[in-house]
Order: sequence, then structure tokens, then C-alpha cells
Amino acid sequence: MPRTPAAAPGFARASAIVLAKDFAIELATREIVTTAGFFAALVAILASVAFETGPETTTRVAPGALWLAIAFASVLALGRTWQREREESALLGLLVSPVPRAAIWCGKAAGVLVFMTAVEVVVVPLVALFFHVDLLPIIAPLAVVMLLGTVGVAATGTLFGAMTVRTRARELLLASVLFPLLSPSLISSVGATREIFYAAASGQAVDMAELRDYLFLLVVFDAVAIAGGLTMFGALLED
Repeated sequence: MPRTPAAAPGFARASAIVLAKDFAIELATREIVTTAGFFAALVAILASVAFETGPETTTRVAPGALWLAIAFASVLALGRTWQREREESALLGLLVSPVPRAAIWCGKAAGVLVFMTAVEVVVVPLVALFFHVDLLPIIAPLAVVMLLGTVGVAATGTLFGAMTVRTRARELLLASVLFPLLSPSLISSVGATREIFYAAASGQAVDMAELRDYLFLLVVFDAVAIAGGLTMFGALLED
């Protein structure tokens, strides 16, 4: 009797399969987290050396140094995660598999989010150490800002990383396209982090009302980025 074709996995399971694939490769190679983490740490160290540390530096320089390190490290992570798909026609294998295109985007974006979170676990304490920020009183609001900002970076970067995967100068093109698009998210993240670091430097509790507008902008940006990824990813791959 002829075999019955296997049913296509559901959206959640297909996304988990793509995420598990990227995660297994990273566990074996550790190249994305190691490279991006080293680069982000270097940016943080150079920023701390270039500026004299003090209360004013903590509130004005540290947030920018933190998010610049994350932004540039994300380009390295995104470039490498899509470079893997070009090797040995791995991307073609994904496209011909019975997996929804949106699920491919979701799994890849979740993988980037995990990798960048691992980088931030190293970079945030480094920035706090070099700029004399007491993390314990501000860890909860800072974690919220870091999560919302990183989701926007991962969602937007994964979408436009697919667009540049077939180009030669993909890292340069990705950075040129990605950074202008990420500017609302990065500016909001830096602004929210500045308010949090100001509270830490002054010994005050973080006033969440001061972060309301920044958090609202981050949530809106994340929602637009996720909706764009789910709806546009398949069309970008077809092109």
C-alpha cells in the first residue's frame, strides 16, 4: 500500500522545530553567542575607558553604551544565523518542507531572541560594573525594558535578514537597512534605560510612570514588527 504523506506540523510545533534546530547548532558550535558576546563586551569596555565614570556618565553614557553594544552584536548574530541557512542549501530544505513560512520566521526570531538574551546576561553586568550601577534595586524594570527592546530587534532583524540572505555584502546591507528601522525601538530603550540608571545613581526607586511612554512605544513597535514578520516573511522569501 502507498504510504500516506505525513501531516504538516502545526504552527507552534513547526516553530519549535526550527528553534530547536538553531539551538542544537549553537550548542555544538557556540559561535553566535561567543562572537556577539565578545564584541558587545568590547564595546562596553571601550565606552567605559573613553569616558570618566561618575553619576553623570552613568545616566548619559551607560544607556547608550549598553544599547549600542546590543545593536551591533545583534547584526553579527543575525548575519551568522542566516549564513547557516545558505550553507549546503539548508534554506531550500526549509522552504520545501511542510512548514508554514511564518513558522520559519517565528522559530528563527525566537532563536535570535535566545542568543541575544544570553549576550545581554554577560553585557548588562559588565556595563553595571564599569559604570558603577547598582543592579539589584533596578533589575526588574531593567529586565522588562531589555526584553521589550530585544524582541523588537529579533523580530525586525529576522525579517530583513531573510531579505539579505542571498546578497554578497549581506552584513553591510543588513546593518544599513536594519538600524534606521530600529531607531524608534533603540531610542525608546535608551530613554527608558536612562531613567532607570538615573534612579539607581540617585538612590531612588524607579518610577514606572516615567517609563510609561517608553514602554508603550516599545510594545507598539514589537507588535508591528511581529505582525510584519508573520505576514511578510513568506513574500520576502519568494522574492
